[in-house]
Amino acid sequence: MTIGTRKVEIAGIQKDPDGPWMAQIARNQTDAFDGFLLGKKYLIHDRDPLYTEQFSQIMKGSEITPKRLPGYRPVMNSFAESFVKTIKTECLNKLVLTSEMQLRYVLKNYIYFYNHCRPHQGLGGRMIEPLPQDKDGEIVEFNHLGGLMRSYRRVKQAA
Repeated sequence: MTIGTRKVEIAGIQKDPDGPWMAQIARNQTDAFDGFLLGKKYLIHDRDPLYTEQFSQIMKGSEITPKRLPGYRPVMNSFAESFVKTIKTECLNKLVLTSEMQLRYVLKNYIYFYNHCRPHQGLGGRMIEPLPQDKDGEIVEFNHLGGLMRSYRRVKQAA
């Protein structure tokens, strides 16, 4: 999550993550062309042992300083903790998922909704990256994940 904008990206999903997998995630996220961490100065993370020395070296090589939080301090990572609570209450707790493929689908769609369609109280009711709207278009409802979440925007109707 980018703290200033609240934009979220899921870096990866793995059944049994390990150090080499996390190193690849670090390389992907610091990619010089389209990495999510491009232009960032710091990466705040918890004390999970998956954040290995190799992971930290990849971050430092991209001029990103990894900051490890002290143990048992969820308040210090409140934005991430808030996002986890939000995705659970608005989405995951309302679905019964039976496969990794379903989880990937739901997360991809929820992240799209979260970043482009959902108003955020911490941003004064604005959306992170709002979709374009027509000034004088009709207000249209858009359903996400089969109607679990809804968004509205102005769209000109085709004649």
